[in-house]
Amino acid sequence: MVNLELDFRREVPVTCHFTVIFVRVSRIWQCAAADSSQSEGSSFLLLVSFLGEASINRAESKHDDKVYIVYMGGLRSRNGAGRSDHAQLLSELMKRKKNHILHTYNNSFLGFAARLTDKEAKLLAKSPGVVSVFPDQVAQPQTTRSWDFLTSQNYASKVRDSTTPTSSPSQVSWSTGSDTIIGIIDFGIWPKHPIFNDKYMSAIPSRWKGICMPGEAFTCNRKVIGARYYDNPESPGSITTPLDFEGHGTHVASIAAGRHVWGGASYYGLAQGIPRGGSPESRIAAYRVCGADGDCKGAAILKAFDDAIADGVDVISISLGFWLQGPDPFIRDPIAIGAFHAAEKGVVVVSSGGNGGPSPGTVEKVVPWIVTVAATTIDRDFESKIVLGQNTVFKGGGINFSSLKKSAVYPLIDGCAAGTDHTDVADASDCVPGSLEDEKVKGKIVLCENKVMKGKKFNKLKSQGAIGMILVDDIHAQVPFKYGTNPIAAVNEEDGARIRYYIHSTRNASATILPTRSVIRSNKPAPVVVFFSSRGPPGFGVQNLIKPDIAAPGLGILAAWPPLNDSSWAFPGKPPLFNIESGTSQACPHVSGLAATIKSRHPTWTPDFIRSAIMTTATVKNNLNAPIITSTGARATPYDIGAGQIRLFSPLSPGLVYETKTADYLQFLCNMDYSASAIKTIASTIPNDFDCPSNSSLDLISDMNYPSIAVSGLEANGSRTVRRTVTNVGEAYSTFTVTVEAPNSMHVQVEPNILRFTKTAKKLSFQVTFMLTTYSQDDLFGSITWSNGKYKVRSPFAVSSA
Repeated sequence: MVNLELDFRREVPVTCHFTVIFVRVSRIWQCAAADSSQSEGSSFLLLVSFLGEASINRAESKHDDKVYIVYMGGLRSRNGAGRSDHAQLLSELMKRKKNHILHTYNNSFLGFAARLTDKEAKLLAKSPGVVSVFPDQVAQPQTTRSWDFLTSQNYASKVRDSTTPTSSPSQVSWSTGSDTIIGIIDFGIWPKHPIFNDKYMSAIPSRWKGICMPGEAFTCNRKVIGARYYDNPESPGSITTPLDFEGHGTHVASIAAGRHVWGGASYYGLAQGIPRGGSPESRIAAYRVCGADGDCKGAAILKAFDDAIADGVDVISISLGFWLQGPDPFIRDPIAIGAFHAAEKGVVVVSSGGNGGPSPGTVEKVVPWIVTVAATTIDRDFESKIVLGQNTVFKGGGINFSSLKKSAVYPLIDGCAAGTDHTDVADASDCVPGSLEDEKVKGKIVLCENKVMKGKKFNKLKSQGAIGMILVDDIHAQVPFKYGTNPIAAVNEEDGARIRYYIHSTRNASATILPTRSVIRSNKPAPVVVFFSSRGPPGFGVQNLIKPDIAAPGLGILAAWPPLNDSSWAFPGKPPLFNIESGTSQACPHVSGLAATIKSRHPTWTPDFIRSAIMTTATVKNNLNAPIITSTGARATPYDIGAGQIRLFSPLSPGLVYETKTADYLQFLCNMDYSASAIKTIASTIPNDFDCPSNSSLDLISDMNYPSIAVSGLEANGSRTVRRTVTNVGEAYSTFTVTVEAPNSMHVQVEPNILRFTKTAKKLSFQVTFMLTTYSQDDLFGSITWSNGKYKVRSPFAVSSA
């Protein structure tokens, strides 16, 4: 996947029609480390050379330049060679292209973002200390009851599990995250929202080193303690305030750390309840990296990481993502780069796994230093009933506030029967604007497919006199899209076929569409993996690591929203204070809030301890005590949900944890074919004599001390042994025995099968040997669980022959 000892013979196309340039750094770094003065001289001469050429070709570069990120690795010391290289490059660049520098990274790692031509970027990539130079990219957002559901799930599982204490909610000592700080990298925040009130909150922690940047109608308080924005003031439509004018940032921040709003909340009466975040007393620092155009630039994201780490946050929650293709995701993914340095400094990074599902291999954030989150459902539905003339009722999807009569008195027509004389049948079935005759749809509810043309069809139908629409679309039937006061409901393909049969077999077909209501269904399986949630196994050659790591609610989540007077609201002029959104964007802050809560209970725990606690205590059972399933009804695997669905209380006392040190991440980079010299540049803390083992390979990623296990390339009658070490964080004297759940075609042996911890033996190791007894074309899944009668520490595994 990665090879930093690269040259310019290889260029890999990525999204947005950019080209990634790879840089040979190992020999340069060795020269720089040996003689920093020589490094500075080389840097100066190179810059003079390339900037001289740039001035000669100024007319050309004026139109051809674009934003590049220049990444220069970790900040090892305040006066080291890396700092000197960084200062020299910036100094010379400032003299000749002052207005072209957008961001500098020098708080937690080194680098900068600047407008450069392709030729300048290639020349700059040869400078001492430079790890990579790559084009800026645009990240996308990967966008109450969810916490109530998780709470009920936690206690339901306690009742089912005789080895887990069955204390009631009132008996559990539950920390609400006091004085932990969550950094939200997103669209900003609306600090005056009641869910961010600071009533009765204590003074801001003295360790906080951040700022509250001034902006239009923006003030911080003891809840929202810091805010920054990264718009370029010279760019058109720039917003010079941390305020969230889009809604996504406020929504995810309130899921992670919103306070109770005792007056209740709803979306125009739907999903009523008392809203709260996962860590209600945590502080929030907002970093607005997304502009007025909705673009979330990688250069700004990397700067937000640089600032957030230095500001003193405990958790970084980022519900944005890049879809990267080709090799080397680490050196050209701003989120992966920023998260690596955050992990080095003890900051937990939680991020959305992406909305590219249900296809396999679509999961994002495949590096081990990020907690990657999948999305699941809760036990609440938004139901829009469709009543046919024969009183047959279908449960439609979506959210509408229809004012139609309850009885089925409205004529119903199939779009394919309403086409013009010159319209293709497929277009008519899809209700493509302009394909239907006015007289045929006027005063009627129209059945429309959603195959040929996605998008808003009803505006045209409404202008033609139609009074409602039934949309046949599996996706819209599952996700509560909002249709305002328009009588629209979505059904899946199966129900669509039944409605179509009714229309064509009835002389005067009729129907009505009822307004949406929210329904709690205790007898319906939940959680279920949402179809859009991105799936493993990871790409980029990281098949020996399970991603996603964990699952959390991400469908139909009610959370805070800025009171923006947008004409698109269901009731214009009445903007809601709470909104319903879906995506792994919403799943991510559920885990971020939980991580902050664990940190408040265990202030000395490192990010890997917290991740391990969340993963090893997760559940793979639903509210009916059956295995969690996907939207297709198949049993969910670790490629769908990682270790399982989060539980709220068990992670506070997990019994055992898997410690994954920075050294493990460096070894991961070795196994990904990074050179030792490149890793020395990247890492902030690394021994001078560090070197990659000669036997480094992708297979050895399986040996990383991670809470889950992935093994690839295992052939029939072959075997593979991996090693793990667990740290006791429970009672000093404790004995754990192992239980293995494995498919019939595999034999799994754990040695030793008993671990005895004492005051002096706090860390114990074991090895797991996987043996395939018969060939399997499909990947195989199972788990190993250590238990002592009080704790259950579960680790999933995935084994493949590929």
